[in-house]
Amino acid sequence: MFTITKEFAFSASHQLSRLPETHQCARLHGHNYAVRVELSAASLDANNFVRDYGELRELKAHIDDTLDHRHLNDVFGHDAVTAEFLAKALYDWCAARWPETSAVAVSETPKTWAIYRP
Repeated sequence: MFTITKEFAFSASHQLSRLPETHQCARLHGHNYAVRVELSAASLDANNFVRDYGELRELKAHIDDTLDHRHLNDVFGHDAVTAEFLAKALYDWCAARWPETSAVAVSETPKTWAIYRP
């Protein structure tokens, strides 16, 4: 199996208002997010790629246009926009374009990652 990954970044705010008032994430706050998309294939294409990294520019444009410097609760229309939720939402977006998509990971802090892999 061949696997490639590419990392993207954006900054955004969110609020997990379903949590108790005393929970730090119940307050309005923001993160410098990192997103890693992983694509896998059993064989390589005619150019010996899983997929050309240049094609993943479309994900950067999507992130910049819809997520970067936005309030994620407004973007998704609810108050439970977690890293896990973002990983699944971005996985779905990627898989609709690139069938080789095998996982998406989202980081809110340098030491934490949420991964969606079907």
